[in-house]
Amino acid sequence: MCTSCEQQLETKFADDNVDVALLEPIFTEYAGKAGSLISILQKTQEIYGYLPLTALKAIADKTGHKRAKIYGIATFYSQFRLNPVGKYVILQCHGTACHVLGAEKIGSAICDELGIAPGETTEDGLFTLEDVACLGCCSLAPVIMINGETYGKLTPDNVRKILQNIGEAEKGGVVSEA
Repeated sequence: MCTSCEQQLETKFADDNVDVALLEPIFTEYAGKAGSLISILQKTQEIYGYLPLTALKAIADKTGHKRAKIYGIATFYSQFRLNPVGKYVILQCHGTACHVLGAEKIGSAICDELGIAPGETTEDGLFTLEDVACLGCCSLAPVIMINGETYGKLTPDNVRKILQNIGEAEKGGVVSEA
């Protein structure tokens, strides 16, 4: 891969100077094991919450894989995050049932309430919004999931209340029923 191409690709990754010493147990666990690159990337993401560029460079150096190969895997698979996410990751379902029952209105309310678009994180680092094809909760449509907790039968008003309650709880305020 040409140097300018590699530099251009690297702009997709957050370049936080993270402690790569945290990766040593992973390198020890997978030392000499062929086909372990995806597992290494998964465990790296578990540590940092995403794949920092500094960590990817360390993985390339330690495993002997070319950076281009590592970057290709990280950008190909949707399970990998290239940038930090908020404390609360909101997955908004856009499956058929959710679509028919108002997912677009729910999404608009979320975006309006948080001031972000899908794929973005709030400035305070509290919320990240991600659109997903289906959460498998069709009987609860329209539905979102926040850090693994499902919220269904949503309206624009109650989704706003859910987000406000989380925000208030983070500030140590009083939380009301959604």
